[in-house]
Amino acid sequence: MPVERIGAVGILVERDESAHEINRILSEHRGIVVGRIGVPYRRRNVAVIALIIDGSTDEIGAMTGKLGRLPGVRVKTSLLTK
Repeated sequence: MPVERIGAVGILVERDESAHEINRILSEHRGIVVGRIGVPYRRRNVAVIALIIDGSTDEIGAMTGKLGRLPGVRVKTSLLTK
């Protein structure tokens, strides 16, 4: 049985055209997303999305891997054992 993890994911979005695909991926993985907040940071011309997640490392890696391959998107994850 896979170990479930609780953690946080920070997503920095530098290109508006990636927003639709980000939302599609997050919707596809909604089962592991506990909470989400998104803030446009106009001074730097980026958006920042913070997620609280709860899932296996495979599930989390699948989601963050897809996000990280999008143009203009950077992802960092911090996981803790449940």
